[in-house]
Amino acid sequence: MKARILIMSIAMLLSFGGAAFSQSSARPVPVIFDTDMGPDYDDVGAIALLHAFADSGKATILATMASNKYEGVAAVLNLFNTYFHRPNIPIGVPKGNAVNQRDTQHWTDSILRRYPHSIKLNDEAEDAVTLYRKILSAQSNHSVVIITVGFLTNLRGLLESPADKYSGLTGLELVRKKVKQLVSMAGKFPAGWEFNVMQDSVASQVVFSHWPTPILLSGFEIGVKIKCGLPLVRDVTIQNDPVKDVFRISLPLAEEDSAGRSSWDETAVLVGVCGYAPYYTVKKGKMLVMANGSDKWEDSAAGGQAHLIEARPVAEVQGVINGLMKHQPGR
Repeated sequence: MKARILIMSIAMLLSFGGAAFSQSSARPVPVIFDTDMGPDYDDVGAIALLHAFADSGKATILATMASNKYEGVAAVLNLFNTYFHRPNIPIGVPKGNAVNQRDTQHWTDSILRRYPHSIKLNDEAEDAVTLYRKILSAQSNHSVVIITVGFLTNLRGLLESPADKYSGLTGLELVRKKVKQLVSMAGKFPAGWEFNVMQDSVASQVVFSHWPTPILLSGFEIGVKIKCGLPLVRDVTIQNDPVKDVFRISLPLAEEDSAGRSSWDETAVLVGVCGYAPYYTVKKGKMLVMANGSDKWEDSAAGGQAHLIEARPVAEVQGVINGLMKHQPGR
């Protein structure tokens, strides 16, 4: 009975959309996934969800980008793409100035020793901004959803990029032409401090001030209550799974994670692919990023940005995320 309820919850999530900030098409959503993949491990849950949606025909993964440049981040992305039977997904990393932070739990080292990956060093991956331009130029107009669950470094670089061999458009023009929506795990609403925004606050200011398409934000307050990972760790039928290994290693290392890790990044993938209803409504307006890296929300009915507001009990979306995190390759 519990399994049937979980399946029904996932089906309901996949069938709903919502207004201008949702995805309602029956076609797979073309996604570029941009992640810091390291300082926290909710990114791992997020990439697992993205591959689950790709296997169900809900998403097409165009590229996986790192907004973090510690040595090994490209290998980690390639490892997860390989595990989920998509080893050839293009990977981009920032080649200029960028945040350089890795995990303190050493899960990256552990899975890199255990699971196959063809990329070993960041030099083997493409420059993130160049890859963005290459991928976007080849897509249909107003089609791509960019889901960012890390720093805004790459997106600033994209906006400020000049014309190149892939497109005669500037970065701003290319985004306006090719991107349907930016979905970002960023900000704390109505005001506060949030890690992704703070770490490259200049990039955050540029992106949230000048991005030319709709932006949907999943704030800190949304994901912090959603505790995930324990059902995956406790499932003895799942073996040799790097997603499980990351949560198995990391959950016991922090008392605050005893009930599961907060699922900030997973929520961005959920709404980026499936739309925000029925679990959320939205508040329209604009996020303002201060010089010190803090943020605050400015309401506006005509705003091109929106942030999530809870509409259903947290346990419902928590169950959906926990179920999707158990997804196995090709199933």
